[in-house]
Amino acid sequence: MEKYVCGSLDTIFYIPDFLTVEEQDSLVRQVKSAPLAKWKSLKNRRLQNWGGVVHEKGLIPQSLPSWLKPLTEKIESETGLFPSPINHILVNEYEPGQGIMPHQDGPLYFPVVAIVSLGSPTVMRFSPHSKIVNLEEGNEYKRKEKLLDVREDFTDKEAPEHAKEERNLKDVSLILLRGSLLLFKDSAYKDYLHGIDECSEHALDDTVLNPDVIKVLGAENEASDVPDPGHMSEAQILRRTGTRISLTCRCVPKVVLSNILRL
Repeated sequence: MEKYVCGSLDTIFYIPDFLTVEEQDSLVRQVKSAPLAKWKSLKNRRLQNWGGVVHEKGLIPQSLPSWLKPLTEKIESETGLFPSPINHILVNEYEPGQGIMPHQDGPLYFPVVAIVSLGSPTVMRFSPHSKIVNLEEGNEYKRKEKLLDVREDFTDKEAPEHAKEERNLKDVSLILLRGSLLLFKDSAYKDYLHGIDECSEHALDDTVLNPDVIKVLGAENEASDVPDPGHMSEAQILRRTGTRISLTCRCVPKVVLSNILRL
């Protein structure tokens, strides 16, 4: 995986063209053909949950559908980063202007995240934080409740700026193109929050770890005022003109049966 490391942060990996056009189209068709009841609408996006319910004691499992199995097997075999099969996938749908606020996925998962991007490109931002925010894609775990509850108050507003500076952690971002695979683990998982700005245009600046992607964006007319990638000081613009679908693939090591939870 060393060849896919982005910049100086060696716990973030970006694999362009991870999926063929045919594989992408097939996944999009399957996502769109899911029953309406499978979608959960949030304030800033909607999502599908596959693999079961994440509980404070582990995963209450449900089998992944057959159309997701080739994807999970490909991720596992080509990355070698997961200790056991991927058993939980969230499908997020973002319309132009929609995003997800900075968050951390929390300790229930093995600390590796694999995100497949389909459709319109976007920018994922990683921001250092000084406190653990136990979150699951916008679901904040609360000890008074049995299950993860949908909430929106999961920003890092209380983290003092000097704490970030003392740890010498800096904001970074990645451009995610259709068909790509983003992976992050260890420090990037535990020491950073990740999110997508709620905007129709992303400013591309010197925090971008994969500036070579700008050439691809320019060729696809997805970015404007595209300069030489070696000169990132001037802001460039990534316009979000279509729907983006992401598949966040993770492993919950501890699996429990629902009848055990009633004991």
